[in-house]
Amino acid sequence: MRTIAILCGGGPAPGINTVVATVTKVFLKAGFRVLGIHEGYKGLLKENPEIEELTVEKADRMFTRGGSLIRMSRFKPRDTDFNTELFVRYGIELLVTVGGDDTASTANRLTKFLATHHIQVRNIHVPKTIDNDLPLPEGVPTFGFMSAKEMGIHIGKIIKAEAATTQNWYVLMSMGREAGHLAFEIGKGIQSAMIVIPEMFEKTEITVDKVVRLVISAMVKRRLLGQKSGVAVISEGIFHFLKDEDIAASGIVFEYDAHGHPELSDISKAHILNKIIRNRLRQLGLDIISRPVEVGYSLRCVDPCAYDLTYCTTLGMGVKALFDAGCSGCMVAVDINQNVIPVYLSDVEDDEGKIRTRLVNMNREEVRRTFTDMLYYLTEADREAARAYLPSPREYEWATIMENN
Repeated sequence: MRTIAILCGGGPAPGINTVVATVTKVFLKAGFRVLGIHEGYKGLLKENPEIEELTVEKADRMFTRGGSLIRMSRFKPRDTDFNTELFVRYGIELLVTVGGDDTASTANRLTKFLATHHIQVRNIHVPKTIDNDLPLPEGVPTFGFMSAKEMGIHIGKIIKAEAATTQNWYVLMSMGREAGHLAFEIGKGIQSAMIVIPEMFEKTEITVDKVVRLVISAMVKRRLLGQKSGVAVISEGIFHFLKDEDIAASGIVFEYDAHGHPELSDISKAHILNKIIRNRLRQLGLDIISRPVEVGYSLRCVDPCAYDLTYCTTLGMGVKALFDAGCSGCMVAVDINQNVIPVYLSDVEDDEGKIRTRLVNMNREEVRRTFTDMLYYLTEADREAARAYLPSPREYEWATIMENN
């Protein structure tokens, strides 16, 4: 029987089960056998892989649920780990990978390896990440992002109400490995007083001190306007760009995952940053209480929202459409009109074969206006009034923080 295999790599995102269920249904209808490979590449390449044959009944049970029926792994194999055994044993024609940039890059390497051993297995990748950082067409999200955004804004609204009720400040740290898409959308959605994402540091390097001063700038600006509470939304991606000495000085100690990325999930960045902010507030003699909130794992396994249910169904059908068209070595994507298109990995990878990261476009008008018109921070016009709270207000003005190295 003609056979395809599906594996899921990296961390969970809402809509995985919808994609897997859709791929299962359309290929079963076409007469294929569909195998789910548990534990990602670790399962695919080990001696006795755990394989689950997928059925229409299983697909119907799973497609609206969060999490992933096919168990996942972050294992990133070296080229020397590759083997042909499973592909030969089951006669696999197509490997469908569901994951982020590392999962896609590994699939690209694996299919090239198989080709050198005269085994022609096609690969189609379904781009999954709540970070929204894969290079799809402008305005087209990665699946899972919209569900994470919806839940993130829901949590943010509750925290903002808590802040107003208790007259305190909250430092809300949002997931985002290198890009600030999720933090930006949550901050914009709850109209937070301050948003801090890596992309905004165009003219200066990112430091913990600058992030702290931005938050305090918003706190003092709001005080000048008679407001004692607020929420600052910060992307954890800022930690990817800190220098080693800055990280050491902050007391943060990272371990690294199988892909070589800092394990941001192992520590509470919100708690660490909030502690640094509280220490600075104490030094300045400001009677402001700030509290930390970490928004991370709570987003990854929520049930997919309506957008992701329909979007992931389109992507799952798109895998079959691209397979029928003879495509391989590509991501399934849609254009702005929801037409299925291939995005070839060779067109979006860097010189080292890694998929390029899609960052927040700071030149987009709605992004620019959010930072210029919606956020609260001190400017030169506030300098005299701010002396009631700060001995040197200029150090906390936006222009000083963001335009000087």
